[in-house]
Amino acid sequence: MDNTTQERPHVIRHAKGKRPEFYETPGVDAAMSMIMVLASELSVVRDRLDSAERVAKANGLDLAAGIEALELDQDALEEREARRQDFMQRLFYLQLKDADEAAQAQTSEGFEATIHEIAQP
Repeated sequence: MDNTTQERPHVIRHAKGKRPEFYETPGVDAAMSMIMVLASELSVVRDRLDSAERVAKANGLDLAAGIEALELDQDALEEREARRQDFMQRLFYLQLKDADEAAQAQTSEGFEATIHEIAQP
């Protein structure tokens, strides 16, 4: 692993308080948040790819052919998967937070009341 990459602790952090809502339609704020995360990631990837292509060209390397022929080892595959998982955590942050809040709000009394209500003829 690259020494310049610092390990981030895997801590779930949530902002406290009510999130601002900009759109009336349910889910649009969450979708916009996801779109902004994707746009941010895409921008970084494009900049890094541009940098890699410029460095390769300056050194007479055919980067495109090298990428096509590249075969990754298990460590590289695992690093990529970890990066994907971190990305998905950030992408689905609001949905995961909402699910976590809903799970914490559930009580056994509420569950029993729901079962009792459903069971009524």
